[in-house]
Amino acid sequence: MNLHERHKAVMPDWLALYHDRPLEITHGEGRHVWDAEGNRYLDFFGGILTTMTAHALPEVTKAVSEQAGRIIHSSTLYLNRPMVELAERIAALSGIPDARVFFTTSGTEANDTALLLATAYRRSNQILAMRNSYHGRSFSTVSVTGNRAWTTSTLSALRTLYVHGAVRSRGPYAHLSDADFTAACVADLEDLIGQTGEVAALIAEPVQGVGGFTAPPDGLYAEFRRVLNRHGILWISDEVQTGWGRTGEHFWGWQAHAASGPPDVLTFAKGIGNGMSVGGVVARAEVMNCLNANSISTFGGSPVTMAAGLANLSYLLEHDLQGNARRVGGLLLERLRAVCAGIPLVREVRGRGLMIGVELAHPETGAAAPEAAAAVLDAARDRGLLIGKGGGHDTSVLRVAPPLTLTVAEAEEGAALLEQALRTVR
Repeated sequence: MNLHERHKAVMPDWLALYHDRPLEITHGEGRHVWDAEGNRYLDFFGGILTTMTAHALPEVTKAVSEQAGRIIHSSTLYLNRPMVELAERIAALSGIPDARVFFTTSGTEANDTALLLATAYRRSNQILAMRNSYHGRSFSTVSVTGNRAWTTSTLSALRTLYVHGAVRSRGPYAHLSDADFTAACVADLEDLIGQTGEVAALIAEPVQGVGGFTAPPDGLYAEFRRVLNRHGILWISDEVQTGWGRTGEHFWGWQAHAASGPPDVLTFAKGIGNGMSVGGVVARAEVMNCLNANSISTFGGSPVTMAAGLANLSYLLEHDLQGNARRVGGLLLERLRAVCAGIPLVREVRGRGLMIGVELAHPETGAAAPEAAAAVLDAARDRGLLIGKGGGHDTSVLRVAPPLTLTVAEAEEGAALLEQALRTVR
């Protein structure tokens, strides 16, 4: 029995695998990984935007090894120097005044904690979320996910209302200018709030990840924030995929909407651990400290994962990987727009930094083309390139998100391989 058959025999049916012939990735280095058959791939997805800097980055692997040799686990019941040190750095970088940091093991858990804080602080179970959004797979985060393909349960204690604005090029306002689009979405938000009782928070990804790297016009969430502030509603910025400089222009996604200041709550995960299980929540002290019951985390803030996060964050800042994402990501985006201009299957190439979506649609009808996206994913893999996919319920967007150390030569190579893969699919 091969590994795929063994996987199917013991894993849930709903645990998705990419490709008809799923890969077993055995090791990686830099921006490349190898499978069990010895094939080498240029990795343009990084384990879902998680290998943020590079595979087998010496600075991170050394930090993990050294910390594991001292102590692996203690829980949050004891003082933990690496956890405090990383929290200090993240609090300072967050932009949130008087910030407090709580570490988790995933983005799902981080968003779950943010919802707990917001509902406790506001004494309300009503949440505003964006259409086409994704915030995790726990019972609470599924209930604020606006993407039908990932909403596995509606049996939630939260009452969620969905707002327009996160998808610029589709929907009833797509034909409007950026200014009019923003105004229409603000009016929709005002109307929605006017029809509800007390609302706890708006949770929003500055750039939707699973939703296909869609984003509103810059400044939209700043306009939303002005409305939220009038009603005392908290803003939770889900930075699980947009944080740490991936968008190139900003360190956090919320900074594209900074006119009204930082969010009340910020969640993060994925890239900060460069593959280690690190997530967390940053909130101003008044919100973070609102819980009136005891709480701990058994695995959040583990000494080993915190050591990895510290080493990874230091490397990112010292090597200006945000700047590299802006420069090389801009080149890659323009290269992909150029090669896709002559491919009828491509509806749109969008993104910023090293967070790029290539949306596919049937040229005759404009309908989403999820089968074509799956075929391109396989064709790219056959040529030595790994990418992801996402989008709305149709999953017709190719997701391109390489490690932030990507070189110009690798960007050119990846764009050429993706062009070849796209041209094989009709």
